[in-house]
Amino acid sequence: MKKCKWALCVALGIIAMSCIREEPLNAEADIESVTLSGDVLNRAPIIENDKVMLVVKFGTNVTELAPEFKLTPGATIQPPSGTVRDFSSPQKYVVTSQDGEWSKLYTVTVTYADFNNYRYDFEHVKIGTVNRSNYDIFYELDPAGKETLVWASGNPGFAMTGYDRKPNEFPTYQVDNGKTGKALALTTRRTGGFGSLMNKPIAAGNLFLGTFDFSSALTNALKATKFGTPFNRIPVYLKGYYKYTPGPVFYVLDKDAPDKMRPVEGKVDKFNIYAVFFEPTADMLYLDGENVLSEDNPNIIAVAEIADADRVKKTEWTEFNLPFVLRPGKEIDADKLADGRYSITIVFASSIDGDLFEGAPESTLLIDEVELGCQ
Repeated sequence: MKKCKWALCVALGIIAMSCIREEPLNAEADIESVTLSGDVLNRAPIIENDKVMLVVKFGTNVTELAPEFKLTPGATIQPPSGTVRDFSSPQKYVVTSQDGEWSKLYTVTVTYADFNNYRYDFEHVKIGTVNRSNYDIFYELDPAGKETLVWASGNPGFAMTGYDRKPNEFPTYQVDNGKTGKALALTTRRTGGFGSLMNKPIAAGNLFLGTFDFSSALTNALKATKFGTPFNRIPVYLKGYYKYTPGPVFYVLDKDAPDKMRPVEGKVDKFNIYAVFFEPTADMLYLDGENVLSEDNPNIIAVAEIADADRVKKTEWTEFNLPFVLRPGKEIDADKLADGRYSITIVFASSIDGDLFEGAPESTLLIDEVELGCQ
């Protein structure tokens, strides 16, 4: 009887120990939010996977700023939160997880709501890498030759559909045969078995001002495209040159089809070119694939979009010149404009319904010599 009691006590002790065992340490190493002392932020911080952008008001001394970071539980950051640094150039931070096993390098940029790029010749690219695949990232230079504007695309999402791809095998890439020099090329691609498995059988080539949320690319593709960058001018027109060749067969998404693609006889693919001037708010810092052209979006101030009749095959360089048209009842507030409280996006896409995973594989849109005209 005593042996039974002893065994019972041991068992209860093991159970008790298991109940009070410490929780495993957190393996996340993320910046969740950023604050700056004083009323200097122009809008909420823009936090991406490994980048943070702080948009400050005109007149802010960016050479002596001390950002305060909120991190995932238990994580640490170097240099420490609250360290005074000179943000006249981007600064690096390393966030280390609570368990010490993981770290992430963040680049923190501080900028004014100023915009000084109005011509885009697509001559400059750098290389991004995902899944051993290399893709083009387009960027622009300011008059002093400094990198100042980086375009976004869906290339990082497409990289998840395969390995060892070259830049010209992606939907968004650079080509040599531009109107002058090099040009932007956008091609609608098949996404293969992985894409079909995720009900995303095609990926249209796209390029836009904003950011691409890699983390939500598979779960919510429309929300992954975040359109907009700070802007402090009144946009008047968007013009440039294009060529377009629609792919041979148009497909719609059909989840019952073996490859999730159903051909539509006689339908011809179309491209899209547009720009949207809007006012960010706390609940809508960016526009996205669900609302970027919505007629009922109260944040949109003005839109410039190519006419449907012009979305046709063009084998020679063809000029487009799109005026910005104010939405009914909208006007531009001079004080908000001066404070840099508006944003703009410019969007190019090889298939107009690519966000719905409909289009013709191999549809190709070439873009060059683009100009954003402002007052």
